Parts: sequence; structure tokens; C-alpha cells
Amino acid sequence: MTARLLRRPSARQVVTVVVLAVLGGLWVYPFLWLVSASLKSSPEIFGSGLGLLPKEPVWENYTRAWTEVGFGSYFLNTLLITAGTVLLVVVRSALAGYVLGRYDFIGKKFLIGLFLVTFFLPEGYTIIPITQLTDQLRLLNTHAGVILGLGAGGQIASTLLYAGYFRRLPKELEETARLDGAGPITVFFRVMLPLAWPITATVVILTYLFAWNVYLLPLVFTLSEPDLRTLAVGMTVFMGERSTDWAGMAAAAVISLIPVIAVFVALQRKFVDSIAGAVKQ
Repeated sequence: MTARLLRRPSARQVVTVVVLAVLGGLWVYPFLWLVSASLKSSPEIFGSGLGLLPKEPVWENYTRAWTEVGFGSYFLNTLLITAGTVLLVVVRSALAGYVLGRYDFIGKKFLIGLFLVTFFLPEGYTIIPITQLTDQLRLLNTHAGVILGLGAGGQIASTLLYAGYFRRLPKELEETARLDGAGPITVFFRVMLPLAWPITATVVILTYLFAWNVYLLPLVFTLSEPDLRTLAVGMTVFMGERSTDWAGMAAAAVISLIPVIAVFVALQRKFVDSIAGAVKQ
């Protein structure tokens, strides 16, 4: 045992570690540069090149981004819209996926094919009809309108994930619950949905990342209501006609990335476990 522990690594292992370290450094460097730029002045950002250490940290960049530019309200808007979108997508896609996965009806294959076709449509092709429909519902320039728009667009992939998962569950689970007097709604919420926790965890994480970072739809839906902007849309505040506040934009970008990184660090194990659980089923 001691001899194995003291054995020198082979040349192949050393090369592998070095290559992975270099690739890891290249992958992490843009984020480190962003954090460094957020602590510099705009002239220093361009004068220091690829250097990471600021001469003197300028913490006022974060203060300016949070208070003067209004990123505090943008943060709350993004939090509200993201939470509403995640809840809407999980409920709707789970219900639709349950029907597609467990029931046979006329037009089922056509409906699944239609889902697959619309899944590959670029967002720019659907933004006009979605905007017109939201305007007719008098939900344009509201949080509810943005949530409905994002929830509708983020539902297709989640629905297909739920459908595939529910299809593989044994029918005996439903039959046993029905023998005990449970109706379809009770069977879904008390039996089937709790068993689908791997897919639910995956849908929650993916929808959260999508809703937090999306740009086009919140931009269109809040053009006449700047107070409803999200963090992604709020970045445009730093871009003027003749100049751009690069230091403030870098600080704002770091602020917008902190929740994403926090959620990833906190849920990365659950995300991996959920995918592994879904594959095992």
C-alpha cells in the first residue's frame, strides 16, 4: 500500500494534469478578467491589457451599478420573473407531459411532432405573435406578461422530458392508487409527480438558468416601462450614444452572475443526481 502511494506518476499522467490545468485556466480566465475589470476604472481596463490585478480596487463601480443605475430594482424584477417562470413551466409541463406519457388519444403523434418542430424555431421568429397576443391580453409591460411569454417558450422541452419519464413508470402504480379510490388528479399529484423528482429537479435548474439570462423577450416586453427591466436588459443602460461605462457594466455583469453561480454551486450535485436518476429509470 505504501509503495503504491509513493509511486511516481507516469509521464502520461503528468501530461494529462498539465493539459487539463491549462484548459481549466483558459476556461476560468474570462470570468476572472470580468471580476478584475469590475474593480478597475474604464481607462485602466483598456490600459492594463490582459492583466488581472487592478492598481487600486474601485468598489464604487458596484455602488454605482446597484444604486445609481437601478440594478437593485432590476435584480428584484429578475428574481420575480424567474420564480414565476419556473413555477409555471414545472406545473404546465408536468401536467402536459403526464397526459402525453400515460394516455393514448387521437392526434397524439401529430402533437408530439408539432412540439418537436416548434422546438427548433428561433426565438426571433415567434417574438412578434407572442407580443401581439400579450398586447391583446393587456399584459404587455407587466411582470405577468413576461412570465407568460417565457413560460410558454420554455415549456416544450420540459414537456417532452416529463412525457418520456412518465411513459417508463409502471402502470401498476396508477392501478393501485385507483383501487384505493384516488381520482386522476390525486394520482398525479400524490403518486406520479413525487416519483418524477429527477426530471423536476432538472427542469427547475434549466428553466432558472434560461429565465435569469434571457434577453430578447424581456427587452421587447419592457420597452416603454424601464422600471420593469431585468438584469440582462439593464446592461444596456451603461451604453451611451458616444461612450460606454465599461467598468460599471463589468460590475453589473458580476452582480447578475452571482445568483447563477450560487445556484450552480448549491445544486450541482442534485443536478447530476437528477440526470443519473432519470437515466436509470
